[in-house]
Amino acid sequence: MSEESVPQQGGGAGQPKGLLQQMEELMAALNADLSALDADLQSAGRGVEEGGETS
Repeated sequence: MSEESVPQQGGGAGQPKGLLQQMEELMAALNADLSALDADLQSAGRGVEEGGETS
């Protein structure tokens, strides 16, 4: 009974959960990077709109 309640890390049963966790972490990192890129692009766009074409 105790073996059923403890997840196995080395076996094939533990692998999909590990892969899912890795994918979730990668997606969270990608989201953070995209959010930062979006903020940078929006601030650059605002600078162009406010500054006009003066160089």
